[in-house]
Amino acid sequence: MNPPAFSLCVYCGSRAGNDPRFAEAARTVGRWIGESGGQLVYGGGRAGLMGEVAEATQAAGGRVIGVIPQTLVDREAANRSCDELHVVSTMHERKAMLAERADAFLALPGGIGTFEELFEAWTWYQLGYHDKPMGLLNVAGYYDGLLGFLQGTVDTGFMGAATARLLRVGTDAETLLDELIEGLRHSGGDNVPPRSVI
Repeated sequence: MNPPAFSLCVYCGSRAGNDPRFAEAARTVGRWIGESGGQLVYGGGRAGLMGEVAEATQAAGGRVIGVIPQTLVDREAANRSCDELHVVSTMHERKAMLAERADAFLALPGGIGTFEELFEAWTWYQLGYHDKPMGLLNVAGYYDGLLGFLQGTVDTGFMGAATARLLRVGTDAETLLDELIEGLRHSGGDNVPPRSVI
């Protein structure tokens, strides 16, 4: 079996939200990963947007790696159909493994867990712990308020414009995914081995 063309870490909600466009975007991302010969790396749950993106990836022929802490196995109903399901002891281990197994990152709508994962990986990028492309998919204006706030941090001098530009933002899933993988190719080729961030 050929190795996956890339590994994309997707951060997203363990809930589906109240707008059907959120789930549709997750399915679009999963289909794109699978049809592009890629591999999904994600939080290992089967509920909400997490479940949608994993199921769509596998349905389109892609591999799925899930990483979930033991304390969340029952609460989030671990996805036992993952090609690899890693049950770890802590959230720190989860995030480190997700980042280590990924070549690029994409955040979809989600709650505080998604925000925390996104901001930590973005901080690692800014500090030089990794150089993996990062994207934020702003589905149905979900992140409009956050993006306005982030621009305010640039305007008030708490974040540099260069740091802000490390996070690619888009409203069309396939366009943003193409940009992320193109950025990955520029950073080292089509089959870049995962680089440790810790």
